[in-house]
Amino acid sequence: MSEHFLLFDVGGTDIKAGLANTNGDILQVLREPTRKTAPEESAAELVTQLGEISRRLTAESGTTPVSAGLAVCGLVDPENGIGIFSANLGWRDAPLQAMARETLGVPVGFGHDVAMAARAELELGSGAKDAARRRNAVVMVIGTGIATALMVDGRLISAGGYAGAIAKRYLAATGKRGGAREVFAARAAGDQVAAGIIHDAIEALTFTMAQLCSSVAPEGIVLGGGLAQAGPSFFAELRESLHRRLSFHREPRLIPAHLGADAGLQGAMILARDAAGRSARIAL
Repeated sequence: MSEHFLLFDVGGTDIKAGLANTNGDILQVLREPTRKTAPEESAAELVTQLGEISRRLTAESGTTPVSAGLAVCGLVDPENGIGIFSANLGWRDAPLQAMARETLGVPVGFGHDVAMAARAELELGSGAKDAARRRNAVVMVIGTGIATALMVDGRLISAGGYAGAIAKRYLAATGKRGGAREVFAARAAGDQVAAGIIHDAIEALTFTMAQLCSSVAPEGIVLGGGLAQAGPSFFAELRESLHRRLSFHREPRLIPAHLGADAGLQGAMILARDAAGRSARIAL
């Protein structure tokens, strides 16, 4: 029987899960809302949900996974397997790696969702054929929350992100629910509230980009997450706004993430492979 990996990309809104073979092919994918509960119960509830998903995936495929990759949102300590804090889901100092290992019954690789999506994007996606982009780049993931990972001289540096994107402001201003895609559609239909919110978002994003250009001078900035799928016109607006902010600085390429919604699962694949490798070395 061939080896398979369980993959989990846990966001503040939903969980993407998959089953993959050792060649890197993701064979099954499912997506479901991340359960919300009291903060003190959120870590246990998450791991329970992961166990249920795992049983569903393995029952359908008839396989026994050798390891799992778990990438989660919020602030994390990947070395010690701790979910330090999730603004969206509520856990604090939760030993998520150990809890998942006990529930799933396999070695678990653990990391930050944006950091691992960034690593996957740079190694397997937009940076796969560009060594310079892999050495000095920025990956911004803009979804329920906003977070950034830096690749500085080939070393990955990441930080956690918090909620505060376009859809949240539009809901507060209009009472209308929806994602960034709906807000862009509203702007196209002449909604001036939506237009103002998107303008403010572009200015805020390019302000941060300009700061990064003046401090780490990336060759490229890769944009992932839901907002990055807004289309070429959005990227043109970003480029124009960023150009206005820069003077003598190197102007980076703004690049849509190639892996799209799969970046998190590909990052979880890297974690699962690492976990399986560590397990094999320990067994020797």
